[in-house]
Amino acid sequence: MDPADLAYGALGLAALAAALLPRLLGRVPISMPMVFLGAGVVIFAVFGDLPSPDPLAHGTFTVHLTEVCVIIALMGAGLAIDRPIGWRRWMTTWRLLAITMPLSIVAVALLGWGILGMSVASAALLAAVLAPTDPVLAGEVQVGEPASDPEHEPEDEARFALTSEAGLNDGLAFPFTYAAIAIAAAGAAPAAWLAEWLAVDVGLRIAVGLVVGLVLGWVLGKLFFAASSDTFRLSEHAEGFVAIAATFLAHGLAELAGGYGFLAVFVCAGTIRASERHHGYHQVLHQYVAQIERLLTVVILVLLGGAIARGLLGGLGWQELAFVAAFLLLVRPAAGLAGLAGGRTGPGDRAVISFFGVRGIGSLFYLAFALGQADFADAQRLWAVTGLVVAGSVLLHGATATPVMALLDRRRRATARVERGDERQAPTTTI
Repeated sequence: MDPADLAYGALGLAALAAALLPRLLGRVPISMPMVFLGAGVVIFAVFGDLPSPDPLAHGTFTVHLTEVCVIIALMGAGLAIDRPIGWRRWMTTWRLLAITMPLSIVAVALLGWGILGMSVASAALLAAVLAPTDPVLAGEVQVGEPASDPEHEPEDEARFALTSEAGLNDGLAFPFTYAAIAIAAAGAAPAAWLAEWLAVDVGLRIAVGLVVGLVLGWVLGKLFFAASSDTFRLSEHAEGFVAIAATFLAHGLAELAGGYGFLAVFVCAGTIRASERHHGYHQVLHQYVAQIERLLTVVILVLLGGAIARGLLGGLGWQELAFVAAFLLLVRPAAGLAGLAGGRTGPGDRAVISFFGVRGIGSLFYLAFALGQADFADAQRLWAVTGLVVAGSVLLHGATATPVMALLDRRRRATARVERGDERQAPTTTI
């Protein structure tokens, strides 16, 4: 049996399943990522002739495959958010970025160094890798398609916060990844790398990413919706693949200019959306990138499942299992609650936002990227722990997302009825 022919058949079947599963699963507490991760394990365990999808052995391929998936997901997330940006309107997001994310990084670094016994560089890299929440695997807890009706019901706080957080922290994890790379290359002494890191990796690269995203988004928004000629006013032609052009342009230009492409893509998408917020063309663009994202996600999850079947998690002991459990069940929820404490978010939304810190494709990208830039003594172990975190997040969050979000929606609707004065159903619980 030719492995290439088998791979073609498997990919075709997986793509067909990707189209059918979201409709078949419905409200069953099983997510599409769970199915394809399990399918990857089974396929690579049964068909031994398939080449091993070891991410450590295929580092360059892993970097580029995960990178493309993440930037396409970031474009979709930016286009989907209905809420105009603002200090107060996005306060939940700012809290998650300014408080929750740094707390998570510090906690993971300490656990990696203390429980896992990793070097300072490896512990710092593990913290950076697990810092971003994921815009790819968190579809069940994120906002849906962009709305074109100005009178539509506003997006709920939990879905908005999880979407906007994932869109921004996928780019803001880069400085911490570069810090880990600097420690691995120059040593743990801050004097050897801190000044350049603050000036370049934190200051310059973030600024360039923001500027490129804003400028390109403004230009494309004018081209899409306000061009004087119908030929160039692409919103009139419903060309969905233009979203891919915008994605690659934003990412490529930002990286060439020395900025963060992930950040530029999300900002570009948000700026395009803001240029004509209620136009139906946003739905066309979003649907196109969502389909590409789903296909790439299937490929990556099948390969991750295959890597697990071929021994990616080999050698893990109780320390690694304890670390993963602590990270998913304690670190993110506690950091989320701390970041949102004292804010205006209700207790129900606050609990959901804190719990659903989904980790996924972004973590795989950052790890593959960093290992290609510097030598880390714990490379194999880093892949094993990160792979287990992602698989654990797929299972834990995938199984709980549907019932939890359904419960939150029911409570929100019940509260809305009470506020409207509908006394036929007047529960005492509030969000």
